[in-house]
Amino acid sequence: MTARSPVAAAFRALYSVRNAAAKPVYWWYERRLRRKVRVGGKLPQHLGLILDGNRRFAKAAGVQREIGYEFGIDKAHEVLQWCLELGIPAVTIWVLSTDNVARDPEEVAHLMKLFDREARNLARDPRIHGNRVRVRAIGQHASFPVHVLNALKELEEATASYDGMLLNIAVGYGGREEIVDAVKVYLEHQAEAGATLQQAAEALGPEDISARTYTAGTPEVDFIIRTSGEIRMSGFMLWQSVYSEFYFCDVYWPGFRWVDFLRALRDFQGRKRRFGK
Repeated sequence: MTARSPVAAAFRALYSVRNAAAKPVYWWYERRLRRKVRVGGKLPQHLGLILDGNRRFAKAAGVQREIGYEFGIDKAHEVLQWCLELGIPAVTIWVLSTDNVARDPEEVAHLMKLFDREARNLARDPRIHGNRVRVRAIGQHASFPVHVLNALKELEEATASYDGMLLNIAVGYGGREEIVDAVKVYLEHQAEAGATLQQAAEALGPEDISARTYTAGTPEVDFIIRTSGEIRMSGFMLWQSVYSEFYFCDVYWPGFRWVDFLRALRDFQGRKRRFGK
């Protein structure tokens, strides 16, 4: 792993000490929850995660926002391990929206450096290769720096043949943009086949959009978790989430715990899904 800043390392050590003090309190509860989740019913086949609250975590802790992002990255690695342990087949994590790209240029530049670093780290991560995790970067990346595009491409190519968990990293992603892109691809294919615009419109069905989304070929997302206490979707997987179950957690993403994850999954297992029937 690439070395982190001394400030981030020091804060991480203090944070770990504080959490260690509370760990005995949660150990028994976590163990009990884990057992219930494992025997409690079906787990999500496609889990969506909105990683919200990195900057607010940093502000609440009185540290730089960059440290919040560092902790958010650490948490993403940790949650990936939880998903592997439970055997969840597909996971989509939303790390950067199309709206986020319009933030302060210095902040965006820092995020791009992190994406570059972490894509290269994932490409070498023994867990990725040992569990045959296929990784895809989904979204609109045309404005990304070349070094970030190269890192994402190398990660995808390194895992393209794997048949284990599918991990979609939604970066530069927006749900409306995804639907627009899917319609554009559909119309381009129809034009190549010689169809008129009217013929293309008459033939268009929901399956034509589904087949051209960024996540085509993946089961529709059945459970979505958003951290930070915000109760909205903000455009995440608009097309794929028509029958999704939602869970909103009031903890900031870097503070998301194993016990919070297990509670969410237990809640999902207790729901009766009707799919509009």
